[in-house]
Amino acid sequence: MIKGEIIFDGNEKQVFATDDPDKVIFRYKDVTVAYNNIKRARFVGKGTLDNQISAILLDNLNKNGVETHFVEVTGDREQLCRKIEIIPLEIIVHNRLAGSLAQRIGVEEGFRGNNTIVELRYNNDDLDDPFINEDHAAALGLASYDELKYMHKQALKANKILTSLLHKAGIELIDMKLEFGRASDNGAIIISDEISPDTCRMWDEATGEKLDKDRFRYDLSDVVASYRTVYERLKQLEEK
Repeated sequence: MIKGEIIFDGNEKQVFATDDPDKVIFRYKDVTVAYNNIKRARFVGKGTLDNQISAILLDNLNKNGVETHFVEVTGDREQLCRKIEIIPLEIIVHNRLAGSLAQRIGVEEGFRGNNTIVELRYNNDDLDDPFINEDHAAALGLASYDELKYMHKQALKANKILTSLLHKAGIELIDMKLEFGRASDNGAIIISDEISPDTCRMWDEATGEKLDKDRFRYDLSDVVASYRTVYERLKQLEEK
């Protein structure tokens, strides 16, 4: 696969064209941003860990019937992916309430409800990614009701699969943000961005220690070490 010109240069990732019109290469940066790019820092080695963790999690979803854009790892911080047309929505699945959601509805960090909560956000930095509902999304032409129902179903299925996998590694999946896109090769709606400690809250099951981007958000230090813990535990599962 021949790597071509850059077609997207984001805060934490770059996307490159390839000689296959239906494939792209994702390259993960060492940069970390939070609060809609208000807080920003560089952590050497984070990009490699994001790439490796995301590859394991996305590959696991592919193998268990939840289609994603991931194809294969092509380098320390690069992976080959199916090209997609972005659906500008974020689907956030909460197994516990933490971060801004806990603050918004006035419960303690880590509150566990009787159900899994799924939220929808309009992925628009200029509007600060506002929360919307399915009627808003359909009215804006972002997705049809049938497509929204399908993404909701796939998000819950992905949550179940990854919760089980991470539990085997002694990690609790608190919440995760998923993005979807329409694959250029066949038009299928598939998960189309990374799944990593950058996009999920992951807590050590034994200690409750945060192993995700909250370590950066809240100045808890040891960002790379925590990401490495997640990777090493997942890698050990693969080797069993």
